Amino acid sequence: MANVIYILLAGLIAYLCGAIPFGFLYVKAVKGVDLRKEGSGRTGGTNSMRAAGVWVGILTALSDVFKGFLAVWLSRLLFANALGDWFPWLVVLIAAMCVIGHNWSVFLGWKGGAGTGPNVGWASAIWWPMLPIGGLVMGGMLLIIGMASVASMSMALVIPIAFAVIYFAGVGPEVAQATPAYMIAGLVTSAIVAWALRPNFKRLLAGNERVVGPRAKRLRRNQ
Repeated sequence: MANVIYILLAGLIAYLCGAIPFGFLYVKAVKGVDLRKEGSGRTGGTNSMRAAGVWVGILTALSDVFKGFLAVWLSRLLFANALGDWFPWLVVLIAAMCVIGHNWSVFLGWKGGAGTGPNVGWASAIWWPMLPIGGLVMGGMLLIIGMASVASMSMALVIPIAFAVIYFAGVGPEVAQATPAYMIAGLVTSAIVAWALRPNFKRLLAGNERVVGPRAKRLRRNQ
């Protein structure tokens, strides 16, 4: 019974961490506007950058990563000793609930982002190189392709692939070599990110997805 309570508490903590609307708060403070009514309507780093500038976008992205890290760190602090070898499987729930909280925040009328920041955050709490990998993947995709949805989905797929390599090849941190739980967590969160990006996929297929960043500037110059 105690373990069930721990699991429920961990899920609630993760959801509430994810639901903290950093982008909404930062843009409101800097520009005085409701981020849900700007650009894509999402509250992540890309739309925050559109609404309030590069530095607000970067701060939002880092804060969203922190949410995922915090969810795992708090649950590890509170429940890891009690759950022992079962804790990695609790991370599957923590990762999913944090991304869900970000995408459908109780504080924003069930609106939010696409889940990329907290997705990178929980994974970085398990294996810290996921943070610079996330920066390279997201930055590179935004620079070259200029579509936040493609960058987000690419990073969502990188996470389970990276943990699969660690698990099956036996490289990287021992904690991730010992269990497929983190790979499964990555698959679950990639599915949640994909669900949130459904409108973007429709626009991609129609050829009218939003282009941002340097590529958007290049396209405008060439018009």
